[in-house]
Amino acid sequence: MKKRILERIYFLLFIFFLFFLFIILSFLHKKEPLLEEKKETTELKISDAPPSLSENKVIIQKRMTLTDILGPYNFPPIEIHKLREEVKHVYDLAKIKTGHEIRIFYSEDEKFISLEYDIDSEKYLYIQKKENVYLAEIKKVPFDITVKMIWGVIEDNPISAVARENEKDILALSLAELFAWDIDFYTDLRQEDSFKIIFEKKYLYGEFVGYRNILAAEFTNQGKTFRAFRYTYPDTEESDYFDIDGNSLRKEFLKSPIKFARITSRFSLRRLHPIRKVYRPHYGVDYAARIGTPVQATADGTVTFVGRNRNSGRMIRIRHKNTYETMYLHLKGYEKGIRKSAKVKGGQVIGYVGSSGESTGPHLDYRIKYRGKYINPLAWRFRSVKPLRMEFLEDYRKEAGVYRFLLESPLNLFSNLSFCI
Repeated sequence: MKKRILERIYFLLFIFFLFFLFIILSFLHKKEPLLEEKKETTELKISDAPPSLSENKVIIQKRMTLTDILGPYNFPPIEIHKLREEVKHVYDLAKIKTGHEIRIFYSEDEKFISLEYDIDSEKYLYIQKKENVYLAEIKKVPFDITVKMIWGVIEDNPISAVARENEKDILALSLAELFAWDIDFYTDLRQEDSFKIIFEKKYLYGEFVGYRNILAAEFTNQGKTFRAFRYTYPDTEESDYFDIDGNSLRKEFLKSPIKFARITSRFSLRRLHPIRKVYRPHYGVDYAARIGTPVQATADGTVTFVGRNRNSGRMIRIRHKNTYETMYLHLKGYEKGIRKSAKVKGGQVIGYVGSSGESTGPHLDYRIKYRGKYINPLAWRFRSVKPLRMEFLEDYRKEAGVYRFLLESPLNLFSNLSFCI
């Protein structure tokens, strides 16, 4: 009898919170960017053209030109030049990229009617011919957006935990990137760590095509809980993640230059050198990883050195703000465009793990200097950057407060939920 009463109570709570959650999500839907997504679903792509039109899809190959693509549709060179010039103020067709898709729509007599070019995963260029003039506009892909919430417990790694909730690897990687300034997702994780994610899924004509944004997330690591809330500034439409008080999740430096790497040697003032067999300082942290594993810059900065440096092998040195400097040793090679004076962003791939120089095996030796002196990358407390702009703090707290309620809600007692917006 007691069990039945509890089941009824849980069921009533479930109905109540479903109703309340619907009201909350309706409120959020009135704010950007969700309103924008509602509008997108009302758009019709030219793919829904009258049945009399035929469609031809072309995946742009290397060295393929607009002439190669449009030639079969009675487009002489002078007409292609006219097309490019008349739409250039909207999009320069000289910038079409290998691997992107172009869709050409034509009549029964193979007369050109219109064209679509996928600029990226969110936008496409639409061109049509009217009265011998080419008209162009950039449209948004008409995705249907579903907001979903999942939660789980870490048994081995985040990828497996997210997969158990029937979601893709990329969502777990996005979660790791979100908290990468506070948690090293290899060295810091423990069994029974837990997570919750509220995120957007994209569907096109009923088919799942990928994820959009994580709207809010929580990660409990070794008993300490971290939370992230996405906020888009109404004036600039720029987005970032903050804690409940408006502090940026981003710190001056990421906790690790490699995702999911294993630490084999830590910062030490007296370590037995594995080759020379003498005690000497080790001013970096060694991350063991397979040869070719991407290495990322841990903060924005300017490259000051790229090349071989004796025992350090191939290395990169980067100068950062506030007198910081980072070094990446024993690399196999460098990412294209990484050279002296190049500007890099935190999280940008700059090179690849190797075993060059004085090394016993594939690994990255990562080092940081502050005011010219080596510091322990794992122990140093880095400051947050770019807190929320004060004029939007009240609006942010209202929005973040709704997501916090969802993360703390007893709904977590029930099955994972999703809601179409």
